[in-house]
Amino acid sequence: MATQSAQEINVQSPVDYRNLDAPIYSWDAIPKCQLGMTGSEATLPEHIAEFQKILRDFAINVARPIGIKLDRMTPEEVIAKDSHYWEFRKKYLELGVTVEALGEMEPQEAALLFSILFEELGYGDAGLAISVGAGILPQWLCAKFGRKDLLEEFPDEVLGCWGITEPDHGSDMLDPSRSVVYPGSSYGRPNLVADLTGDDIILHGQKSAWVSNGVIADVCIIYCAADSGDGPSASDGCALVFPMNLPGISRGKPLDKLGQRALNQGEIFFDNVRIPRKYLLAGPEDYQRAVYCIHAEANALMGATFTGLSQAALDLAIDYAHERVAGGVPIIQHQSVRSRLFHMYRKVEVSRSITRRGLNFNNDPQQGTPSLCTAMFSKTTGTQNAFEVTSDALQIFGGNGLTKEYPLEKMLRDARASLIEDGCNEVLALKGGSYLIDNDKLS
Repeated sequence: MATQSAQEINVQSPVDYRNLDAPIYSWDAIPKCQLGMTGSEATLPEHIAEFQKILRDFAINVARPIGIKLDRMTPEEVIAKDSHYWEFRKKYLELGVTVEALGEMEPQEAALLFSILFEELGYGDAGLAISVGAGILPQWLCAKFGRKDLLEEFPDEVLGCWGITEPDHGSDMLDPSRSVVYPGSSYGRPNLVADLTGDDIILHGQKSAWVSNGVIADVCIIYCAADSGDGPSASDGCALVFPMNLPGISRGKPLDKLGQRALNQGEIFFDNVRIPRKYLLAGPEDYQRAVYCIHAEANALMGATFTGLSQAALDLAIDYAHERVAGGVPIIQHQSVRSRLFHMYRKVEVSRSITRRGLNFNNDPQQGTPSLCTAMFSKTTGTQNAFEVTSDALQIFGGNGLTKEYPLEKMLRDARASLIEDGCNEVLALKGGSYLIDNDKLS
């Protein structure tokens, strides 16, 4: 095709920028944009912007101070009846964020609010944010599966947990399609099996100490191997949602761990527990879809939560860099500090962008099947950046960052845990890479 010259194209006369609504002549002589509460974010809808302010206030004045108190307690003290955890839980429920309310919003508006909600909860305390996230997963998946009967039985006020990892099976429980398993090897016998051969479902075995809210939850969503008569199969498992007060259910001790100490985690044991069929959310024929669904949701939640943690660490570091004097000037005057802060800011922006973009894509009504690979991008990027940003923030605080007088050492511990939970990042990369295979190009 012939190339047109500039003269052949209808070129308008030069624009008089002085007549535009925001002319460059209104800029300062030395231009500088003041970024917002969450960086270079476009203007939000007014009702969401107002709610974000409420969430930020909640993060700073409720979640963070309670999270710091819980961090210094024993795991038993964290879940005691007089613990500040229950104060946090009560005040969170007062915010009025429910699965039903999110379901009534336009899908992509709900995705934006979902991201902002967990960013701000993560800004306050990552462990408490994950407790909230795990706490709604039973209801969230019931809504995804259209189970209004179970939503009525287990409203949002009922604290949930998600049991998937087992003593002998961690991140590989997220791989029923066996796309990560080493060639010629086996994942071995499952630790928990649902017997589907009778009128009721019989659960026998255990879930690992890493069940978030496991020791305190009132309702559980379980993903496990199923036996339909030919022996247990982890690839043809089932998903169940049921109350935690059924006979035969017991719980282990709350886990004592490095980070996210405000988040209760612990084992659940099932001694031939009889589960009525009405609590079956997904049978063997739907199991891979069920794992895909909850994994996409949980990974997006992780990306948002640890974006919020990164933002909190960055904000603290920027403030401290203006206050701390070394070499005769506030340390932000030093080139190495400014360079470090720039790259911290860049990583926070990347994490937020990829999380919001992924949630927007996966909640597009025209999209159909969500992209688990995209949710994995969000989780691995957000958590890796959170670990790096909190580490750099601690470095800016210097020796003070190592003390419990400042929240940075706690934030670093919380971020470190995120690289393992909800699928360790290395396994997610292997599994995510399998979604990039185009079999047509291999034939």
